[in-house]
Amino acid sequence: MHTTRTTPTRLATAMILATIAAPALAAEGAAPAANVTALFWQSADAFTGLIVVASFIAVAIIVRAVIEIRESALLPASSVDTIRARIERGDWTGLRQFVDTDRSFAGRVLAAALRPQRGGRQGAREAAELTASEECARWFRKIELLNVIGHLGPLLGLVGTVYGMIIAFSALGATGGQAGPGELSIGISKALFHTFLGLLLAIPALLAYGYYRTLIDRHCTRAMVVSAEMFEALPDEVFAHPASAHRV
Repeated sequence: MHTTRTTPTRLATAMILATIAAPALAAEGAAPAANVTALFWQSADAFTGLIVVASFIAVAIIVRAVIEIRESALLPASSVDTIRARIERGDWTGLRQFVDTDRSFAGRVLAAALRPQRGGRQGAREAAELTASEECARWFRKIELLNVIGHLGPLLGLVGTVYGMIIAFSALGATGGQAGPGELSIGISKALFHTFLGLLLAIPALLAYGYYRTLIDRHCTRAMVVSAEMFEALPDEVFAHPASAHRV
């Protein structure tokens, strides 16, 4: 069952990476069509460079997302099993020691709940909820730059297009309107190529952002449910006397 989910995910990610890296590959002369490569170099300017740099950044973010955004990284089974086992045994000292060093979602939430604080169980619940919200936000921040790149890509392409059109019509005015259709078409194609690169960057970046945002939301929801179950399994005395509530 795990294999049937993983294979399409890897295939989709590979397709997104290949598409989003196209501007960078074109910069290195890796485009399959010679005319596209030539047009890239003819259109090369500051805006093209920004799009290429953004494509490298987007690829790096997606690769990191593939590696890090997994349920086993957010909520490792070993951490969940250890926490549940110590709750079942009533080993509160061992539980505190474990969650203080555990970096999983549930570990961080329970560590916040078990810290000495006023308010008893209600205060611990509020601390746990705040930590859970911070954890979710931390995971969402891993892909937020993809959203920014996806929205800036077309704008960078549009600015490059407008700049190219200004140059093309300036050249037309400099010749007194005597520029031939061939010269104008080359200038206009250069300008529109910026829009093409911007869209080539934005579409896969936004697709990857939407996919991993949904994945993070699902994993965080599952982690919050598991953390809440563990929290509710703790007795009131753990929060009433956090320094002395342990198994004798």
